[in-house]
Amino acid sequence: MYTNILIATDGSELGGKAVQHGITLAKRVGAKATVLTVLAPFHTFTIDTQMIEDTPARYKVRMQEHAEKTLGAAARAAQAADVACETVEVEHEHPYRAIIDAAESKGCDLIVMASHGRHGISAIVLGSVTVKVLTHCKTPVLVHR
Repeated sequence: MYTNILIATDGSELGGKAVQHGITLAKRVGAKATVLTVLAPFHTFTIDTQMIEDTPARYKVRMQEHAEKTLGAAARAAQAADVACETVEVEHEHPYRAIIDAAESKGCDLIVMASHGRHGISAIVLGSVTVKVLTHCKTPVLVHR
């Protein structure tokens, strides 16, 4: 059915649940897991309080630590489930594009990702990475909520 499942995570609690679901699915169908986290590049002008409070160098270190923690937890979960796992970290302005590009370049035949389920104005202002992946991708997407 599936041979290589891309599991996209932002390191959030909901993202962690999607990772667990994706690894369980990979185990059941005998697929490899490719776990991806996308890091936003540093911007001098931003509304992201984490960037406002950081220097570019400190932001990069903090984001690297976050990526290592996120991907390390996913790799340990995959190892515990006896699922082959590759971890990938990418810096990209548009996370949805990085997810689609990674799925294509890694030969993934399914994308598993979480949806935070934002509604109303927050959905409009923040946008939805999941919706963008769904509308721009040819690879099947399983959305975990």
